[in-house]
Amino acid sequence: MLVSLKVNGKAAQVDVAPNTLLVTALRENLRLTGTHVGCDTAQCGACTVLVDGRAIKSCNTLVAQHPGAEITTIEGLAAADGTMHPMQAAFKECHGLQCGFCTPGMVMSALDLCQRHPNASDAEIREQLEGNICRCTGYQNIVKAVQMGAAATAATATAA
Repeated sequence: MLVSLKVNGKAAQVDVAPNTLLVTALRENLRLTGTHVGCDTAQCGACTVLVDGRAIKSCNTLVAQHPGAEITTIEGLAAADGTMHPMQAAFKECHGLQCGFCTPGMVMSALDLCQRHPNASDAEIREQLEGNICRCTGYQNIVKAVQMGAAATAATATAA
């Protein structure tokens, strides 16, 4: 079946079997490998992408469920000149990553979190990121990164 999407701001079509997972279509059909496959059971969050602005775990949904959807992956965040999105820059600045495997999903979840809770407390951030597992950090720097990224994203939006 042919599924039309808008991925990272560009029209895309994928020819897939009806049971193809969104993560598979992104990684194998569109070669967007920044979306990671971790657990295959929607437990770890490494596969998180934005679909129509909302964070979802792409290993738990079929691409056929999202015809015409606007999908943003980690590759779609940086500016055309390579400048990182404020949330990406915050994760780098705050050392909110170690091995980096969870980072794409964590950043995508953080963006959704900040849209819904722009002034989230430490506890709210930890609660909202519960579905994203990081096996390397103690989460403290991730929480700092989300707070810094939220502030920078808000400042960028206000300036625009």
